[in-house]
Amino acid sequence: MELHFELKTLQLKETFSIAYGNYDRREAMLIELSYLNCKGFGECVAIDYYQIDLQRFMIKLKQIRPLLQKQKITHPTEFFRFLSDLDLHPFLISALDCAYWDLFGKLENKSFIELNDIHSEYLAESSITISIGSIDEQIRKIEKSGWNRFKVKCKGLHKDSIEKLLHLKRNIALDSNASFTDNDCLWLQENKDIHYFSYLEQPRPAGDYKILRKESFANWMADEDCQNLESLEKLLPYYKSVNIKLMKCGGLTPALEMIRKAKILGYKIMIGCMTESTVGISAACELAGLVDFADLDGANLISNDYATGNFVENGKVILSGNPGLGINLK
Repeated sequence: MELHFELKTLQLKETFSIAYGNYDRREAMLIELSYLNCKGFGECVAIDYYQIDLQRFMIKLKQIRPLLQKQKITHPTEFFRFLSDLDLHPFLISALDCAYWDLFGKLENKSFIELNDIHSEYLAESSITISIGSIDEQIRKIEKSGWNRFKVKCKGLHKDSIEKLLHLKRNIALDSNASFTDNDCLWLQENKDIHYFSYLEQPRPAGDYKILRKESFANWMADEDCQNLESLEKLLPYYKSVNIKLMKCGGLTPALEMIRKAKILGYKIMIGCMTESTVGISAACELAGLVDFADLDGANLISNDYATGNFVENGKVILSGNPGLGINLK
């Protein structure tokens, strides 16, 4: 098995504004695993909040390349156990795990959902992100959009804006990226109209969630608080929902395990994304048949997508049905 990798720059269609900052581009790493005439692709992205250093990832990949090249083609769960012993960052494990699922499926001539016996009759509909701006500007974007579900970014709580969004009577979620105060959270979870928001994502900084009450009007959803399988039980008294992202948890293999555990615990589940090309989004789309919510608009937000595969059109997740994750480079 051969390993290749390269850095890419993802250009955003417009400035993306969230509580953590403003972005016009994201740096990404494309990983390719190949065997015989098949190629599998995975991706990870440099996200400031997670302090991702792609140059360090490149150094690490050069170090482990001889080990990867010695690996025989086995089931992806076996390959993931191999990866877990290499002391890699979850973002990098995710890119390798997804690339291997793509490669393995192509070698077997089976799609990921076939390999995992996932029913795809119902696929969760994705939201589109509305970045921080004036409330009137955000409402204009919602009203002119062809999408049905929206995730509205906010920085702090503005009660007038909440009222205006509720007045739209649309399928809207709020994402404060940890910018709400304790008092904001108390007001939200005690306000009966808040249940009209489909969910309220990551209201407080990671680890500072004990003001939240699961049994309240707010459907609190954990994002940065929900990093891996071990997060799920400790968050149970506080959150109704969890946002599972492949890069956070280490790829498709652990995401499947997290989804199984989250269902047992009674969580509502979202499969989410970061700013990613179709390489990353194709992998996450494969899980849309297992979850309650989807936020898979990452590739829709960039202007220079370099791959084809599974995609999202006006919120509808469309699976290619091709082997592996169905990813091909343009």
